[in-house]
Amino acid sequence: MAVSGEIIRGRLRRVPAGFVTTYGDLSPGAPRLAGRVLASSQEPDLPWWRVVRSDGSWAKGERQRRLLMAEGVPINGTRVVMRDARIDPEAIL
Repeated sequence: MAVSGEIIRGRLRRVPAGFVTTYGDLSPGAPRLAGRVLASSQEPDLPWWRVVRSDGSWAKGERQRRLLMAEGVPINGTRVVMRDARIDPEAIL
């Protein structure tokens, strides 16, 4: 069952600084939908940088890496350390 853009944005707003979520956690079964919703969002306060791929890699390059590092998200090389930084999906429902 696909979720609405409003639900996806609401889930993302519940991810606290220092943590990340995945596209699949925001939209189970339809991670590309989450990507489309975030790409088309006009909300300047939406913390888009807290969304990474399930393998911990980030889609938005150096700017996203800098924002994650500024929040203290643990990074190893080119990936977020998911076991430490991924918020439990149940916590953002």
